Amino acid sequence: MDLQELNKLLKTQLAHLLISIPDSKDLVLDADLTKPLDRVAGIKFLKEHGVEKLYILERGQKTLPGCGKRIYLVRPSMVTMKYIADQIKSEISSGEKRSYKIVLVPRKIHVCEKILESEGVMGHVSIDEFPLELFPLDKDLLSLELPELFTSFFLDNDTILLHTVASSLVNLQRLFGKIPNIFTIGKGSKMVYDLMNYMSEKSEDKKESKHQIGQMFIIDRDVDYVSPLCTPMTYEALLDETYKIECGVINFDTSGDGKATAASKLLLTSQDEIYTQIRDRHFSNVFSYLSAKAKELQALYNKKNNLTTVGEMKEFVAKELRQLKHQQKILEMHIGGCEHIMKTKEKTDFEETIKTEQCMLAGVETKESMTFIEEGIQKQIPLLQSLRLLCLLSITQEGLSSKDYKAFKTAFLHSHGFEHLVTFFNLKKLGILTEQEGIAASPRVLLPPAFSRKSSYRFLNQKLNLVPKQTEDIDLRDPKDVSYIFSGAYTPLPCKLVEQILVRDSLIGLEDVGKACGGIHSEIKVKNRSLGTVRGAQNIVDPTMKVVLVYFLGGCTFSEIAALRFISKQYDIRIIVATTAIITSYTLLDKVVERNNR
Repeated sequence: MDLQELNKLLKTQLAHLLISIPDSKDLVLDADLTKPLDRVAGIKFLKEHGVEKLYILERGQKTLPGCGKRIYLVRPSMVTMKYIADQIKSEISSGEKRSYKIVLVPRKIHVCEKILESEGVMGHVSIDEFPLELFPLDKDLLSLELPELFTSFFLDNDTILLHTVASSLVNLQRLFGKIPNIFTIGKGSKMVYDLMNYMSEKSEDKKESKHQIGQMFIIDRDVDYVSPLCTPMTYEALLDETYKIECGVINFDTSGDGKATAASKLLLTSQDEIYTQIRDRHFSNVFSYLSAKAKELQALYNKKNNLTTVGEMKEFVAKELRQLKHQQKILEMHIGGCEHIMKTKEKTDFEETIKTEQCMLAGVETKESMTFIEEGIQKQIPLLQSLRLLCLLSITQEGLSSKDYKAFKTAFLHSHGFEHLVTFFNLKKLGILTEQEGIAASPRVLLPPAFSRKSSYRFLNQKLNLVPKQTEDIDLRDPKDVSYIFSGAYTPLPCKLVEQILVRDSLIGLEDVGKACGGIHSEIKVKNRSLGTVRGAQNIVDPTMKVVLVYFLGGCTFSEIAALRFISKQYDIRIIVATTAIITSYTLLDKVVERNNR
């Protein structure tokens, strides 16, 4: 099973879209579509299919230069439709003659057409859609690149983007066959499952190919907020938090101007041997590998000193030298990346932060943890850093006492501004930062589900042993426990649930856990799928049962991806991770923080 088939399908669909408008045309893109489109197709592909110039859609652009045909490739938002309508009206009034096509990604929405009608430009445009859904970032990683789904669904209770998730699963199963065993964890995931089945039944394409994926888990992000709020300790997760990995591409430039050059950009995939070796390692175990690799490359480079004939020299230059220089360049980038991560952490109270997190997770030294967070707020350390620790405290304590909640809230508002009353409202609505007495004291007031939802952290920790009792036994160099990703302090709940369900061969014994997670639903068509009886899953008759898709609704972190890779090696199975977006604690919280300049 090759995930690149998804990429090929998207390129074919994009090619048909572009050649539907013959000759030269200009392409105007939504800013957040540039990186996904570059990953799926690339500039060369666009040029080969008649794209003359590429523009980014920006607010206030009255006109754009270019040829007589233009395609807008944009997300279906009302604000974007208004920008496009203003641009088209401005160009028509200035006498420009041009044909316009608006392509909505991933699908057409009726309200967009209504806005174009009300703006009086509907007669000048044609409308189409491009289903840019799941596409591969690596051989075991698919992304929808739809970060707005988190706030849209979990904060605003808007289900419109669940259609895109369900559609992505329908199209995935058209390529790789219908998945027989499906588990949903959380209310949103069950909605996606029901919608997926409805869309499959309504589909005209009833042809079924043999399934290549045996089992699928769809998991709500709100099942576990602890994982994204913990400080990551694996190399890839730290890279994402420090530099921000976008569509699998990192910009190692630290000049601060944000402009990436070819020399500073690197595509991070499993095709890079060095990266494959270090991406999921605990950060403390990365430098030793890079050091050994540097010595190995130097020894290979020194081979040239022992070459005696012109033929040997020519062969060395032709076959080995270019590859050695390429690997040396990548090695230098990763060494520089490690050094920058360490410098960044040195600027913060990193050791004390980790200690505080571990105490909160273990439920010890609560007063000391609260004092540390309070001091950070008073010192005005970065806003998201304080908020992350405060949210982690609230979840692990299953809500703050009314007194503590009000004290932290007052201190935070005085330090960072009173606009953050909205921030606290949003976090309470999500169930991330809650007040124990505030919820219990108002039984007559009907609140949305997220308000009334109580953190089940202690219960789930007790049932599933999410916090190992003896963290000092975790070998970070050769880990035997998945909790190594957080230095032995915590095992991500979604990953633990996936492992437990695969090992048990049923949901028996997980009924209470399921209720605490918003419900676990299962549809099992192929039995005898347990991984528990024989480590390595050798007892499974159908080999596709060893191929497992884990789909995160609302985003997942590189820490969780590392944990699932660890489980896949442990049980000799293939786990493919799909997600609506890759997130960090900062990108998660930034979505709900109120800012004056927005």
